[in-house]
Amino acid sequence: MTIAIVGGTGPQGSGIGLRLALAGEEVILGSRDAAKAQAEADRLTAEHSPEGRLSGAGNAEAAERAETVILAVPYRGHDELVTALAPVLAGKLVISCVNPLSFDKLGPVGAEIPDKSAAEEAARILPESTLAGAFHHLSAVTLHRVDHDLSHEDVLVCGDDTAAKTEVMRLAEKVTGGRGIDVGALRLARHLEPFTAVLISVNKRYKTNASVSLTGIRKD
Repeated sequence: MTIAIVGGTGPQGSGIGLRLALAGEEVILGSRDAAKAQAEADRLTAEHSPEGRLSGAGNAEAAERAETVILAVPYRGHDELVTALAPVLAGKLVISCVNPLSFDKLGPVGAEIPDKSAAEEAARILPESTLAGAFHHLSAVTLHRVDHDLSHEDVLVCGDDTAAKTEVMRLAEKVTGGRGIDVGALRLARHLEPFTAVLISVNKRYKTNASVSLTGIRKD
């Protein structure tokens, strides 16, 4: 299976792509600038020699060539970008890790948006795709520190399709070496996305890279 990262040259997108490639997956980093995407793929490959394959392409080409597509873009312009990509995303699993946030003098906070969450907005725009939300709370910094153990971090996965969530949890385990946790329906993205603001605030206050781990869950 090939996985495309739309926004794959950004810190989080490239970090998720790198971790997936290290776990043996074939990954295409997408960008508005195809040359920039290929350069980032070449750099990560030269630095880390992943077991899988990293390549780069424009966002539309990357999405067209993949079976699974991860949206790792800033929320600004999200609606327009997803709408433009709709023809090549039809019939595919689309995973949103987009976090609509706003910032003021008090710090970060979840942005109020018409569809309640970026994942639900994408689902509205992409009725022929299967949507899930995941990877919202992984730190771009620790994703790129490949010697940093992420197995204690849980990836919270939401969606309305059980089979799709199973696949997303499989990919989550590839990224972190830890657990993917099915937290429920796609509408819960409206709570997962703004929680990222809490982690940013904690990171700033305690000068760390905080993560999410749920207690009391056993996965056999």
